[in-house]
Amino acid sequence: MENPRPEKVAVVNEVRERLEAADGAIVTEYRGMTVAEVQTLRKSLQATGGDYKVFKNTLVRRAIAETDNAGLADLLVGPTGIAFVQGDVSAAAKALRDYAKATPALILKGGVVDGSVLSAADVAALADLPSRDVLLSMLAGAIAAPMRNLAGLFKAVPQSLAYGLKALLETKPAADVPAPAAAPAAESEAAPAAEETPEEAPAAAEEASADEPTAEAPTEEAPAAEEPESGDSAE
Repeated sequence: MENPRPEKVAVVNEVRERLEAADGAIVTEYRGMTVAEVQTLRKSLQATGGDYKVFKNTLVRRAIAETDNAGLADLLVGPTGIAFVQGDVSAAAKALRDYAKATPALILKGGVVDGSVLSAADVAALADLPSRDVLLSMLAGAIAAPMRNLAGLFKAVPQSLAYGLKALLETKPAADVPAPAAAPAAESEAAPAAEETPEEAPAAAEEASADEPTAEAPTEEAPAAEEPESGDSAE
């Protein structure tokens, strides 16, 4: 059995540790790139939280064997450089894509995020996504809008209920509306006054009938006044 050299063991451990600590990794082929171009690429990735490293494919295969990142083995063909990203993976993918447009020697082959292997097309789609800060603000806005609507609904429901009850009381017949506590006393005092009217009507009728004979009295006394004339004629 071959006894690996300490240098190789150190590289295998480094690759494994970097993959475990990274939020994502993007595999590239740098065939034909100069040392200066690789250095420029490393600097552009640092602003996004990425670190670009070049490893031998055999050592990377040992590092990812029997791990969640084993799917990267199919991408390890040709001179391989890996961008380990701690932070916004989409921002790193965007930086790699933009650099590849200016330097065609850099080829994006795929990557891995949370154990899920990405194809070259997936990395390109990842590069088109907004940055993490923009996505978080969009998510916060999407959550805040329903909350504002819900708060407005909670505020409107009691007001609508109060307006509805008020309108119901105003349109409901008076007989169906419960009277205030003081209303029965007022009605009990008003009831006798209303009952006195029928009793006073017969009394008024009796007084009127009593006065009627007095009005007819002069017609009955007229013959009595004529009696002396009949007496004079007799004498």
